[in-house]
Amino acid sequence: MRRGCFLTFFLFLGALSLALPLNAFGLPLSLEDVLERGFEYSLNLKKNLIDLSSAEYSAHRLWSEVFPAISGSLGTSYSSALFSGDGFELNNDKGSFSAGLGVTLSLNAGIPYAMKNISLAYQVRLLSYEDARNQLGIQLTKNFYSLIADRDNLAVLDDVARLAQLQYEKNQTAFNNGLIGELTLMQSRLGLENSRYNLSAARSAYAVRMGDFLSLLGITHDTEAELNGKIEVLKIELDAEKFIREHLPRRPDIVGRRQEIERLENARKQTTYSVRAPSLSLSLNWSGQERGTNPFTEELKGSATLSIPVDPWVSGSKVGQSIRNARLAVDKAKIDLQSAENAAAAQIRSLAANLRNSWNSVEIARLGLNIAELGYNLTEQGFRNGTVDSLRLEDARSNLVMARQRLLQNELSYFNMILDISAALNISWKDLMK
Repeated sequence: MRRGCFLTFFLFLGALSLALPLNAFGLPLSLEDVLERGFEYSLNLKKNLIDLSSAEYSAHRLWSEVFPAISGSLGTSYSSALFSGDGFELNNDKGSFSAGLGVTLSLNAGIPYAMKNISLAYQVRLLSYEDARNQLGIQLTKNFYSLIADRDNLAVLDDVARLAQLQYEKNQTAFNNGLIGELTLMQSRLGLENSRYNLSAARSAYAVRMGDFLSLLGITHDTEAELNGKIEVLKIELDAEKFIREHLPRRPDIVGRRQEIERLENARKQTTYSVRAPSLSLSLNWSGQERGTNPFTEELKGSATLSIPVDPWVSGSKVGQSIRNARLAVDKAKIDLQSAENAAAAQIRSLAANLRNSWNSVEIARLGLNIAELGYNLTEQGFRNGTVDSLRLEDARSNLVMARQRLLQNELSYFNMILDISAALNISWKDLMK
């Protein structure tokens, strides 16, 4: 009987475990988990990957640019008078069968530059995919630590609600013993209700933001998730000019500008050599025909044609204008590169200056929290001794809450600036913090 009871108990536990949702205890999510899920689920990355795959396919088959055009043909025909003599009569001499095969190869001096642009297109797609992946990683990291800050803020509000509850219970006891008046009790009750309301509103907002965040990871919004991590910021001293010299040339947008210049230069050379240089066309055609009772006959033809253009050398011609426009497009792209480098350098200098100011805000917020904690402890002690009223205690508690929240926001803002600078320098934020 005991064995039967144990068996029934374990079967009950098994059924209960199956009935419980998988997220009953919360889905643990670290930053690494978030990035892995985000990269895998991102629809934008999937589209970029398709474009990258297409460009890679073309880049690995450059021989297609010089592959000859091959065509074949088969035909049959029959011709005869419909009414002649006794009427329609099939005549084998009137039927024919033909077959043909042709190969044509066209060569010009612009083909090598067309091949270079195909290979360059793959490099551009690869850079675009890596940049999109990095940008998504930075955005997911920002969202992750923003939720960490919201979670820590919930802990602050929960602690405030707990303190307000304890204070109300103490005041209730003191009121029952005739030590305080009803106004003091009602003020502590109001403080308790305010703290509960603030906590409830913050929890609702956190749940909404968490649901939106989980949707970005391909997780249902109603999943209970637990974020594993905390915000830890350290003071970073940046030599903006040194970082500009070392990392600016490797920024994706700057690299993209250089690739655009290279593409336009190849396109200019392709246009120039294609229309001004001689082009060679080679063709080989075979044909065979059998007509009625006549024997099968075949013919092989070959030709080589060298075309020398003349009009592209005429100044102001339509082709000459296209060559000139291609050269001007290269000059404009070089100016765009210089403008982008200047703007990127200014951005990095501005971010470095803002980072220094943000760290000052963090230090001030830490000092303000120390003062607020000391002020609350002294005010609470004075309230217990009867020298401080409940309103001053409530003000001290509010100041403590605001000081903790201000520190959380300043640390989050400083961390986000680190992410922005790492994106501007195209380096890992972890390496930057080291």
